[in-house]
Amino acid sequence: MRPPGSIPIKDYAIETPMKKSSSSGGDGFHEVKIDLSPNSAIAAINFVLKDGETGAWYQHRGRDFKVPLVDYVQGDGPDGNIAGEKRGFGIWPVMNQFGKLILFALLQLSGRLPTVIGLGGGAFGQLSSWILKGEVLTTTGPDGSTNSGDPKQESRSLERFYDEQPIAKQVSVDNSVTVSVRKCPETAKNHIHVETDLPGDVVIHWGVCLDGARKWEIPSAPYPPETIAFKDKALRTRLQPKEGGDGCWGSFTVEEGLEGFLFVLKLNEKTWLKCMGNDFYIPLSSSSLSARSTQSLSGGTQIPEKKAKENQEGSISIYTSGIINEIRNLVGDISAEKSQKTKSKEVQESILREIEKLAAEAYSIFRSSVPTFTEEAVVESVEQISPVKICSGTGTGFEILCQGFNWESHKSGRWFMELKEKAAELSSIGFTVIWLPPPTESISPEGYMPRDLYNLNSRYGNIDQLKEVVKKFHEVGFKVLGDAVLNHRCAHSKNQNGVWNIFGGRLNWDDRAVVADDPHFQGRGNKSSGDNFHAAPNIDHSQEFVRKDLKEWLCWLRKEIGYDGWRLDFVRGFWGGYVKDYIDASEPLFAVGEYWDSLSYTYGEMDHNQDAHRQRIVDWINATNGTAGAFDVTTKGILHAALERCEYWRLSDSKGKPPGVVGWWPSRAVTFIENHDTGSTQGHWRFPRGKEMQGYAYILTHPGTPTVFYDHIFSHYRPEIEALISIRNRNKIHCRSIVEITKAERDVYAAIVDEKVAVKIGPGHYEPPSGQQKWSSAYEGKDYKVWESS
Repeated sequence: MRPPGSIPIKDYAIETPMKKSSSSGGDGFHEVKIDLSPNSAIAAINFVLKDGETGAWYQHRGRDFKVPLVDYVQGDGPDGNIAGEKRGFGIWPVMNQFGKLILFALLQLSGRLPTVIGLGGGAFGQLSSWILKGEVLTTTGPDGSTNSGDPKQESRSLERFYDEQPIAKQVSVDNSVTVSVRKCPETAKNHIHVETDLPGDVVIHWGVCLDGARKWEIPSAPYPPETIAFKDKALRTRLQPKEGGDGCWGSFTVEEGLEGFLFVLKLNEKTWLKCMGNDFYIPLSSSSLSARSTQSLSGGTQIPEKKAKENQEGSISIYTSGIINEIRNLVGDISAEKSQKTKSKEVQESILREIEKLAAEAYSIFRSSVPTFTEEAVVESVEQISPVKICSGTGTGFEILCQGFNWESHKSGRWFMELKEKAAELSSIGFTVIWLPPPTESISPEGYMPRDLYNLNSRYGNIDQLKEVVKKFHEVGFKVLGDAVLNHRCAHSKNQNGVWNIFGGRLNWDDRAVVADDPHFQGRGNKSSGDNFHAAPNIDHSQEFVRKDLKEWLCWLRKEIGYDGWRLDFVRGFWGGYVKDYIDASEPLFAVGEYWDSLSYTYGEMDHNQDAHRQRIVDWINATNGTAGAFDVTTKGILHAALERCEYWRLSDSKGKPPGVVGWWPSRAVTFIENHDTGSTQGHWRFPRGKEMQGYAYILTHPGTPTVFYDHIFSHYRPEIEALISIRNRNKIHCRSIVEITKAERDVYAAIVDEKVAVKIGPGHYEPPSGQQKWSSAYEGKDYKVWESS
């Protein structure tokens, strides 16, 4: 049954090259065919794709692609595969030059057809069939044979399914954008010149902002040629081609007194260029009117901003420097190109789908590189330290998070009071944020199956005790995060069909609040905008009354309880744009989402390249418009593999950067090594035993917002954790700190952070480079060591 050219991979797989399809019609399709016996016990075909040029493997969210067979061969015979005459299958995926995988499948009642699977290149989602039922059972197989059958002999007539799956092709570009700002002394207006060497027709969407909120506004005329309004929020202008044909340019004039100039670039319907997921922002304040900046749109070595003159008066605050580094040094080219055919559908797309289609631009962005940025203007001195600006996605930038519970904390019935007694102790360690467990009445004692959202008498304590613990933590300088479960909610009663989808309490929703494609709860809402959580009704956030009620609830929690921010549970279940709506309404000081997803594996071994995994997390953050961070599940998974297998080279990606979300968007990455799900008594994905302090040595010295698990604080690890937190605070390491990886080999990883702290983890040897900069040992433990610059 093995096609020619097949090579066995150990004892569990076969690698088969795809050949050009004879029926492709010159479109560059490839296929591979495999014969299977119709009476075999094979229930499904699993396969993955390998890019022949790069050697990269592609799977479906870290798992093999599966084509089930038994579901389409149900019969009345004793073995479920025989109904009258024996059945055979023809399944053949083919791939064209545009990277689209197309799977054709035929089901016949008689004869024998080859089954075909593909091994090639691409990335795709799980197949969901379009079923086309015919009355007459006559089909023509790929070999030209015709088979017929009497539909009366079988309860199921001929079924045929056809599906197309797009493959996202990552395109690396090497282009630049130059922006210059000049103030005209005669008119007092700002003249902005944008120039780029991007090829083709480039459209710039632009506007201005009046304050630091960076809300888009349309400026007053005049406008450049070929400018039209776009959705009453921005202007759209086609850039003019340069005389030599190498790139394009545009000039814009805006009034004085504006805070900044905003823009994004559009190359085509599928490709937009932004700045680290945000709009490009050019400040128009007096301190930067003469600034001229060049931004690279491709990968490369990071070039730090030029230092101001050493005799400048005053200094720029660390946080402001971090903002400059992120905006000016970490400006990213985020692009993804997809070639996808659309299929006619009998059922019209819902309003929710139309909304999501408008937001698809954010989901298609691929953060492929960390580009360069050179600042040629003289940076003015700042006489006073700038005040720290708080953003819900980052907080102040210096947060150190403590998870204040584990999976068993509910059992005492008075956890809030027990935690209250530890507030001063936790503050003395150096934590600044405490994450409390879910406060609402819940079907499950841990709190993650909420029912009446306004009933705050939980297994952890009652509403008064909750207020007490929040007040106590505020007194010792903490910010307090509430654990908000917005994806699903348990019902109070059944509907007329005996299904639990009728809610009670203050939010007495009916089944319109439940998504329509949750198979267990018969919702009458729209289809889900994410993945379903099957243990409880999934809430339809596209319903205006649902969003209104949830925003009021979050605002009530902020005012009544005193929560400062949110930890958002299972955000994979609904679109990040709704999260932005909730955050805009409740105005938290800090917010982090739990976007849990499988990493990429090949035959059970974790892939080195986890870009696809962290991209999905970044896409979610993008959909929130950066108003929330996300737990860096990618970094946790890579630390697992590196420490378990002594493969510390995994801690550097192909561009020499950290391989997790912290390497792409550090200010929105909330790093951790364990929590109530992965550790505690659940142990779903426990960190390698005995190596926890190596993990903490990594996250507590690196950018991002580190999180320490409660069980580890009150254990023999506490002195080491305290020492590492002290080093972080003493050297003012923050969420945007700059990492220079100096070593990433089999048995050792080492990095220098902000030129202040050096760290190594692993049994291998490392010493910071000697020279003008002197290093002194700050702390060391089993297989890790930290130095400080003296």
